[in-house]
Amino acid sequence: MEYTISPISTEDRESIIDIFNFYVENSFAAYPEKEFPYQAFDIFLQMSNGFPTGSIRDQNGRVVGFGMLRTHNPLPTFSRTAEVTYFIHPDHTGKGLGKMLLCSLENGAVEKGITNILANISSLNPRSIEFHQKNGFKECGRFRKVGKKNGQEFDTVWMQKML
Repeated sequence: MEYTISPISTEDRESIIDIFNFYVENSFAAYPEKEFPYQAFDIFLQMSNGFPTGSIRDQNGRVVGFGMLRTHNPLPTFSRTAEVTYFIHPDHTGKGLGKMLLCSLENGAVEKGITNILANISSLNPRSIEFHQKNGFKECGRFRKVGKKNGQEFDTVWMQKML
């Protein structure tokens, strides 16, 4: 199957929120305990304003994943550092789409002058930690038992990749 990446647009609203909400309901990949309404898409747009974004579409034009960079800290001192977020529809994981999207976001980051990308990952999401390690990220910090979702405590693992 062929996939393409294009910047996130307002037409992607429902697909992106549906993908995100799958992970809200079924995993520790997304931190909220309750599904986001479609209006929450505007929050994603605001967070990623001025940063690279990507919607992955299959050959039929359906959005099967999305990702974005966003500010890590709003002070100009930290303008070379961004945080990354991405989610792939569960029917399309394991096909190299996460790596494809990460490469696209990294290329956009370099063009913007970003030299560091950070990922904030739940300790209860070992597949994401492994994915980031395989793609050049190193663990740079861990906050112990700072999160609690559905009654289960977890650490947040911070990983960094220098571009």
